[in-house]
Amino acid sequence: MRALLRRVSKASVEVENRLVGSIEVGILVYLGIHEADSSNDIEWLIKKILGIRIFEDDTGKMNLSLGKDNGVLVVSQFTLFGNLKKGFRPSFHRAAKPKEARKVYDDFIASFLKTHPGKVESGEFGKEMSISATDDGPVTIWLDSQSKDY
Repeated sequence: MRALLRRVSKASVEVENRLVGSIEVGILVYLGIHEADSSNDIEWLIKKILGIRIFEDDTGKMNLSLGKDNGVLVVSQFTLFGNLKKGFRPSFHRAAKPKEARKVYDDFIASFLKTHPGKVESGEFGKEMSISATDDGPVTIWLDSQSKDY
């Protein structure tokens, strides 16, 4: 499972000109699901996102984690598994197939809601989406559950 985290002052996602999710201060998560991802990957990634200290304290130091008042907006993004080893057209063969990925994505959202109730918004899996975000910092972090050395 791969996630690109962006600290934002606000973010929203639309599908067919319809707002489906929005947050104010929080983390925009682009989530890619690998063919071998399991509940262990979900647990690891949620723990990292909830614990990552990328918000500033009173002294301006990045010392605070997400907190109970900040939101999370999750957007599925299979292109995080794009591979360019051969040529210039990305291959996505390591991304989970849509049916399996949807189940893992739904499990990820459900698990996240249990640990951060009321503050998790989501795009619509498998849909073309329009994402708007105002970065704060900017702060952008890459996480990959297959190489947990982060």
